[in-house]
Amino acid sequence: MDLARALQSHPLFVNFSPETLAAAVCAATPVSYSAGDVCLRSDESGDVFGVLISGRLEAVRGRGADRRHLGYIEAGECFGEMSLLTGNPTNAEVVAVEESEAIVFLQEAISPLIATSPEAIRFLGRMLTGRLAPKRPELPMPASHGRQYRLGAAGPMQVLAVSCNWQEVRYAYFDTSGERARAHGRATGLDTGKAIHRHAGPKGERQNDLAPATHDAALEAALGALGADGLIGSPSDLSAIGHCVRHGGIGFNGPAIVDEAVKQAIRRLSDLMPRDNPYNLSGIETCQRLAPGVPQVAVFDTAFHLTMPPAAHHYALPQDLAHDADLRRFGFHGISHEGAVRAAAAHLGRKRNTLQLVSCHLGVGASVAAIDHGRSVDNSMGMTPLAGLVMATRPGDVDPGLLLYLIRDRKMDPDELYRRLFDEAGLLGVSGVSGDVLEVMEAAEKGHVRALLALQMFCQRARKYVSGYIGLLGGVDAILFTGGVGQNSPGVRARICQGLGWMGIVLDDGRNRAAEVGRNEVVDVEAPQSRVRILVVGGDEEHTIARHTVRALAHARVTEVMRGTERPIPIGISVHHVHLTQEHVEALFGQGHTLTWHSDLSQSGEFACKGQVTIVGPKGRIDRVRVIGPVRSESQVEIARTEEFKLGIDAPIRLSGDLAGTPGITLEGPAGQVHLSQGVICAMRHIHMAPEDAMGFAVRDRDVVRVRVPGERELIFGDVVVRVAPNFRLEMHVDTDEANAAELAPGAVGYLDSIQRRAAG
Repeated sequence: MDLARALQSHPLFVNFSPETLAAAVCAATPVSYSAGDVCLRSDESGDVFGVLISGRLEAVRGRGADRRHLGYIEAGECFGEMSLLTGNPTNAEVVAVEESEAIVFLQEAISPLIATSPEAIRFLGRMLTGRLAPKRPELPMPASHGRQYRLGAAGPMQVLAVSCNWQEVRYAYFDTSGERARAHGRATGLDTGKAIHRHAGPKGERQNDLAPATHDAALEAALGALGADGLIGSPSDLSAIGHCVRHGGIGFNGPAIVDEAVKQAIRRLSDLMPRDNPYNLSGIETCQRLAPGVPQVAVFDTAFHLTMPPAAHHYALPQDLAHDADLRRFGFHGISHEGAVRAAAAHLGRKRNTLQLVSCHLGVGASVAAIDHGRSVDNSMGMTPLAGLVMATRPGDVDPGLLLYLIRDRKMDPDELYRRLFDEAGLLGVSGVSGDVLEVMEAAEKGHVRALLALQMFCQRARKYVSGYIGLLGGVDAILFTGGVGQNSPGVRARICQGLGWMGIVLDDGRNRAAEVGRNEVVDVEAPQSRVRILVVGGDEEHTIARHTVRALAHARVTEVMRGTERPIPIGISVHHVHLTQEHVEALFGQGHTLTWHSDLSQSGEFACKGQVTIVGPKGRIDRVRVIGPVRSESQVEIARTEEFKLGIDAPIRLSGDLAGTPGITLEGPAGQVHLSQGVICAMRHIHMAPEDAMGFAVRDRDVVRVRVPGERELIFGDVVVRVAPNFRLEMHVDTDEANAAELAPGAVGYLDSIQRRAAG
């Protein structure tokens, strides 16, 4: 098949520039089907877009007597256009009716190209509007016969994930044909004079002494081992190298392709992470030297926790310090927590954004994270990794007055105290035996009193955080144990869960003792009567680093499209309001009452109603709150952060309609009162887009983006969710608190700055 001629003759591609058409040809895959071939099975991911060149395909749902015809895809038509807006699995199958030929693309590869052509956007916009209309079902795409890549890639890639720390280098090699590492290794004892390099790859496992015992030598050995395995011919064969960076401050809420500005930021934060950031940066610079021209990507351990709300990340300091953006809680082990959440969601068969979890990363360092609908809302660590749980050689939570006493009254040098808190405290300091939990447990079992005390402190502190975070979240779906100790020590898991039966957390002793997991594997260890799942998750930070590395490169293409578009997005300020069911309309305004129009709103079909209600909370009330029509299937109240305090409730940040686990409230109307058991939220920042808008920006439904607001006080809003529907009008919504903080004037506009996270990522 002449791909260039076939594409150029299609109305979608006819106005592509020669350069864009050439890029489309490179991304295209020709596919042939015989009659009866199943092109796509139900529940496969929707990440492929294509055009049918000849033949005919049929979309069906169900099998046997329940088989139902949904529609035909004829020659010249597109299929899989929904993948340009969502990554959701399909609930139908596509079958070839006769001999057919098609050209397919992965969504990540084709959407930035389509975004450059207004004619292509209009062509697909008309088609998408028809497909999204209720009268016509979605016709999915024949993905299983096209090229399929893993790790979120749109093409074949070879990725090295590196974690370069104080006395250790860990690495794993991936290609995008699968999710599992094809080789991995570890160099330990660096800078001690006796270093060992262990490597496992296609040619088996091997171990050798490393001389000199330096980080540079370890990285050279890693690349050499990959070459010896036949995985790469030279370092330049790599598509990218991803690096764990332990502290990214407030400047990085996602991975970043390394340039001088990124390196300078890592260097600036080294004082907060003296055992990590300098070595992270050294690893980046060594890889730049060993693999010149290969993109280096920084994946920040703190980025996952930058979703923590202000009440969680602020310190209660004097006023001039309390609002210093650098003096805050960051949280750590985000790469591990994120990977555990992803693996647990897959194991549970749930989307991450529907889960409430407590994740326990227990190892040499240790932390607990509270995860609300896939977002970190609290972490036991703080501005540095000294806070929180008792760790191998770090103390965890300590009264700051004690530290001031040691400096002021005991005349301890601050630098010396800092070193001792990192190296001599924690399990090692209390037990006097070791910082290794297993060694401390062994000593405790032999009657070593201080070792027993250290173990009790370790587990009690963790249990306190776990139970506290369950209360913070209002209940959880699962507790996750990961990290070297979390996944390998049944005794620690048992001690942490002990006494939590009243919360519905019951461990099965047999399953707990037998639990063994490999990288990214998950096993259940809860008892049958436990209301909460208890999962042991095999840690695999390198897998998460590789995924972020792949996505950082893909995001760079989308960001380039966004910044080249420079299309203004109107910003609307959303004041408090209420959505009601018909039942609640009648309870509040009288039997048979219907919502009556007062004024139109920016989004088609929505209107402000004449009716107003009073919101009544445990502490206070808000009068004259406007009802928004039309009626909904579930009542919902949207307020701003400052109004939480007035009402006396704590409302989570959620998308409209995501109400599970939210607090309730009382509504008062002219004819009566309604008590909602749930439904109060602070609305997440979001942008409404029609399908054509989304394609023009190369984004899809539920992508998370950053928006730049120009002016005298220019700023960037992060964590802005894209919402796509045919009847939407382009507009970004923020609440009154956000508008006041940003000093937004009437008529303010924003510009898409960059992609932060893909919907399916």
